[in-house]
Amino acid sequence: MANIAHFARALRRAGLGVGPDRVQKAVEAVALAGFTARADFYWVLHACFVSRPEERETFDQVFGMFWRDPRFLEQMMPPGPPAMHGPQERAAARPAERRAAEALLGNLPPAAAGEEELELEIEADASGTTSGQERLRRLDFAAMSARELAEARAALARLTLPVRPLPSRRLAPDPLGRRADWSRTLRLAMRRGGEVARLERRKPRPRWPDLVVLCDISGSMSAYSRVILHFLHVLSNRAVRAGSKRTGWRRVHGFTFGTRLTNITRHMRARDVDAALAAAGAEVQDWEGGTRIGACLRSFNRDWSRRVLGPGAVVILITDGLERDPPARLAAEMERLHLSARRVIWVNPLLRWEGFAPRAAGIRAMLPHVDSFRAGHNIDSLAALAGVIASSRDTGEKPRLMRLLAGKGS
Repeated sequence: MANIAHFARALRRAGLGVGPDRVQKAVEAVALAGFTARADFYWVLHACFVSRPEERETFDQVFGMFWRDPRFLEQMMPPGPPAMHGPQERAAARPAERRAAEALLGNLPPAAAGEEELELEIEADASGTTSGQERLRRLDFAAMSARELAEARAALARLTLPVRPLPSRRLAPDPLGRRADWSRTLRLAMRRGGEVARLERRKPRPRWPDLVVLCDISGSMSAYSRVILHFLHVLSNRAVRAGSKRTGWRRVHGFTFGTRLTNITRHMRARDVDAALAAAGAEVQDWEGGTRIGACLRSFNRDWSRRVLGPGAVVILITDGLERDPPARLAAEMERLHLSARRVIWVNPLLRWEGFAPRAAGIRAMLPHVDSFRAGHNIDSLAALAGVIASSRDTGEKPRLMRLLAGKGS
């Protein structure tokens, strides 16, 4: 029965909500069902520990690893953090396998009898932790090592993009509201024989906008789009529905584009980041390919803009603006996108270079049709998006670059 308790700890490390009550129920259920067959043992524990459909994959991986020899787990761990892969580079490992192995590495059994055990006394020096974190926040994603990318993804998982509710004409009951609800007051009075007990009030109902993220996954953007898709997964899982008392987006829609447009919204809503990126990688067919921004924006404006761009929607366009098609088509589609959204924020990693100038034809065609032009090459630049969304007056680098286009700047 002690093994069941260790197994429950591994599940808790892997992200399942396993508490002491479930462990006790699992022990009692196994005692009643017995150990006659492995399948029966599996489903007994499954019934006790799994409460959501998205937890089945993680439970299956942890069960298969834990009840085998856990000493082989280190061989199953990939060297780098989970990332989105295209169809040509997907590994055979299942989405939750790495997370299950990470959860079980802390549960390795003690060394077998006869093996020499070494006790090491390690002194940790945390004096440079703050400066190291500051350096990580300013470090370019393309210059990060595998370990630094893993830390960057963990830092991005803690970021949020808060948004204020939009004014709405619809009203909702509220005892402290400033407007009198005469119809509701009369309905309640009719139940009491016409006696008015109190005056019902109401106030405007908050309306949360939608967020649409269009991410370039072409070859020139691959070092940044992999990290940004992790950030998109975090935003998709933190979106709240209308009527919630918390502050957040109503819906978060995600699209990738290179030579074609792909909707990955439903994949990003999966709670497991490994499963979400694996499913998105299977869906996307143009990973690290060419770039046809104008054609992809045309597909979005034609097929998706009316569906996902609700009133007050904000669009975050993440691309370097290096276009192969004629710029006139790109300018027309950008203008249409700008007219359909409340704000269009362009995040461009090329702004990391000091003295950046809009020399590419695609950048010159897109720049007049965005509200804000911002960098997106490190953690600090993505964290600054919260202030950009909150302030409708933020334009970023757009005024300076527009002066360069007009020949008034240097």
